[in-house]
Amino acid sequence: MPLLARMIPAPLVVDVRRGALAELRAILADQRISTSGRVAIAVGATYGPVVRETFRHGLAGADWFTVDGGSINTAIKLVHQIRRQRYDAVVGIGGGTVLDVTKFAAARLGLPMVAVATNLAHDGIASPISTLDNDAGRGSYGVPAPIAVLVDLDLIAQAPPRSVRSGIGEIVSNLSAIADWEAAHSLRGEEIDGLAVSLARTAAQAVMNHPGSILEDTFLAVLAEGLVLSGISMVVAGSSRPSSGACHEISHAIDLLHPTRRAYHGEQVGLGAAFAWFLRGDLDTFHATVDCLYRHGLPVRPADLGFSLEEFEAIVAYAPQTRPGRFTVLEEAALTPARIEAKVSAFNDHASARIASPAISPEGTVLEDL
Repeated sequence: MPLLARMIPAPLVVDVRRGALAELRAILADQRISTSGRVAIAVGATYGPVVRETFRHGLAGADWFTVDGGSINTAIKLVHQIRRQRYDAVVGIGGGTVLDVTKFAAARLGLPMVAVATNLAHDGIASPISTLDNDAGRGSYGVPAPIAVLVDLDLIAQAPPRSVRSGIGEIVSNLSAIADWEAAHSLRGEEIDGLAVSLARTAAQAVMNHPGSILEDTFLAVLAEGLVLSGISMVVAGSSRPSSGACHEISHAIDLLHPTRRAYHGEQVGLGAAFAWFLRGDLDTFHATVDCLYRHGLPVRPADLGFSLEEFEAIVAYAPQTRPGRFTVLEEAALTPARIEAKVSAFNDHASARIASPAISPEGTVLEDL
């Protein structure tokens, strides 16, 4: 008998709106995640005291833990702290660092994890991956995806604008990652998952084509939902393939070669995606990517991230080593040092020319045609 369907793990709840955090207790009980309220709650130093005061009476059975840093050692420390008591679930309330640490800890403890996002810097909100610093620099660890996801737009509005913009670069880079996956499928026979591609592409296009800015709830909701869909696409694929290609190899190279100068992850992968489209020779998508990044105030040239062209050339040359065995346009192009130099220079010139007479301002306001 043919297999007519497949089972895909997905969050029991995805709640994106203002005031979503106030429903945490009800969601834990209604979804049978924790009817007793006996949960371990991991928070960051920024929002921790405020959130704890909010639930001082509503979650009397909860124990609170502060996450300080985003390293593998921090995650293991949290494991040891939580292991001392019995809990129904682990709740992470914070940005990407807090959520990645909490996901890893919950996986080690065999407990379901609830993600409450306080910013939209990257697509780890609902993904099955924790990105943590380690002795070798930074690593990605497979974990179960969150059982529930809450995004409170009241908290998002209080997050640093730069961190929210970073999520735009993260989601836009999906299109480049998909192009790399499709090339690996056609040129190397790598298996591709159409559903994962559809989820990742739909999420990216929704954000890329939205006329709003991070000052508007409608745009923030689309961005949040897109980041959740992107995470679910990785669950479907069983890997980061639908959202990680040459764009992320470039970002990982920055992290490893310049750990003290790295920017937000989404800022790096957004620029990496723009370079990947230029390297493919797809100027239409290159222009659309640069327009979107620039309109939202994200970096589009190496200098915007604080790197010289020579430094960026070294980053591009090193990037394939960060994901051995993953075929992307960087591997496909078989770049030599001379070709890297020429491509980086041309990319910088084209990006500079594109933003010199933009159709859209960097503040998100559409300008009159010149």
